[in-house]
Amino acid sequence: MRLMHTRDAGFDTDLDALLTLDGAEDETVVSIVTQILADVRTRGDAAVLEHTRRLDRVVCTELEDLRFDPAECEQAYRSLDSALRDALDHAVVRIRDFHQRQRQEGWTFEDEYGNKLGQRVTPLKRVGVYVPGGQASYPSSVLMTVIPAQVAGVRDIVVTMPTPDGIKNPSLMAAFHVAGVTQAYAIGGAQAIGALAYGTQSLSCVHKIVGPGGAFVAAAKRQVFGRVGIDIIAGPSEVLIIADGTTPVDWVVLDLFSQAEHDPVAQAILVSPDESFVQAVQTRIEQMIDAQPRVDIIRASLERRGALIVTRDLTEAIAVSNRVAPEHLELAVVDPEALMEGIEHAGAIFMGAYSAEVLGDYAAGPSHVLPTYGTARFSSPLGVYDFQKRSSVLQINGGGVDQLSMTSALLARSEGLEAHAQAALARIRKAHDSAAD
Repeated sequence: MRLMHTRDAGFDTDLDALLTLDGAEDETVVSIVTQILADVRTRGDAAVLEHTRRLDRVVCTELEDLRFDPAECEQAYRSLDSALRDALDHAVVRIRDFHQRQRQEGWTFEDEYGNKLGQRVTPLKRVGVYVPGGQASYPSSVLMTVIPAQVAGVRDIVVTMPTPDGIKNPSLMAAFHVAGVTQAYAIGGAQAIGALAYGTQSLSCVHKIVGPGGAFVAAAKRQVFGRVGIDIIAGPSEVLIIADGTTPVDWVVLDLFSQAEHDPVAQAILVSPDESFVQAVQTRIEQMIDAQPRVDIIRASLERRGALIVTRDLTEAIAVSNRVAPEHLELAVVDPEALMEGIEHAGAIFMGAYSAEVLGDYAAGPSHVLPTYGTARFSSPLGVYDFQKRSSVLQINGGGVDQLSMTSALLARSEGLEAHAQAALARIRKAHDSAAD
């Protein structure tokens, strides 16, 4: 894991190189995804079944054969160890409670002429949720995506996830049950995105696709955007920890490991002005890493994209964080509130030593679907608002119609749109005719 100092002459160049993910838009991936999407769009069920057989080694003759049986999901839930079952139930309650507070309502007001203006907020009708299932299965991702959609009022929620070799994770099936999922299919990769976006003979298309996935899923979401909505283009998971040296060293090391174990291209960064603390973390990484079950993935991640960065002070640490715009930002300092004002970009901010990022992954409440790869500069966490749409509402009752029409006509003619102007001015004449009658 590389050690960097902001005082070094080449620091800016080195940081840019660290943040660059090779193959983020691999041409080979894009080409393969384009072919799969075109095939699904043309042949529907047959293409989905063929690519699922080829990529996940699951052989079925009907798309319905890939559907998870709700009764089996309920049985999986009831067969879980009671402690794990209670943990799922606890997480559901907390996630639902948090997202209930995000729900937006419509509003209206009367302008100075007595006209009514406002906004109508309605749920999306049909949503697709992609749950990753390649290197690991993520029951938590089911809860973090499905529950906000339910709170928003989405009527039809379709979940897809890959099941390599047809192996269905009982915990994930239990998550389907506890989250109230009734439409779930063992379909992954670009073929799942294509089926959700275009529809097939057996599966109706959705209006928006959400949820994280690997490179092929990200490329597919990018290509179908416009036909359907998407949440974000997710990249590898990230954490940046700003530490002042007061948090136990082992806690920081484990927080770095917890991100690195996701994927060899996940990113874990520690930023601190306390060089002795950084060196202690570096030492403990080597002492603790071999005891981790996913040691090979963690080591690859830390060596390829991890960093320990020594800054001049905490202010400079904040500046580094703002350049990274991390998915997860831990403020492992005595007074995290004092740093908050300077934070410009982060998907989720974890305040203080006890606010471990892993708590946000599972049970704290906010969705763990967050902007990655610097997109926190302009994107937000997945939430209820992603499953609601807004319509402007205008009810002009005749009040002030002369002024509104004249203003609109003048602006329309300045743009060379005479029919617009005439449509506005007609309202003045109509209003006068009505008054004369």
